[in-house]
Amino acid sequence: MAGFIISVVVIALSLLIISKLPTGVEIDSPWIALIAGAIIGAFNGFWSLFPGWFRTTSVVISLGLIPLIGSIIVFGLAAWLVEGFRLRWGIASAIIGAIALSIINSILFFILRQVGVVAAF
Repeated sequence: MAGFIISVVVIALSLLIISKLPTGVEIDSPWIALIAGAIIGAFNGFWSLFPGWFRTTSVVISLGLIPLIGSIIVFGLAAWLVEGFRLRWGIASAIIGAIALSIINSILFFILRQVGVVAAF
């Protein structure tokens, strides 16, 4: 449970950072970012239910397109479900936002692993 809470907070912080960049992603408040982070974290949790061999095989065979398309869909669904989280340019904002979210999340989790907040696995 603590891992999910850390993940939600990191995703919310990433969404706030993305909303300040010229990506077409608009978020009204930090609370909206937390709600959207919880939804994105929950949808991403479904992907982890699949066996590791299946996830790895789908990434290798599709050259990373399946996880990218999944991230874009999850990003768009979160914007559709949460009032106050908007994609100004539609699917283009979802594509840019999903890619930016993965990059910023990677950086933030790297920092948290270096500090020792999150265990390296």
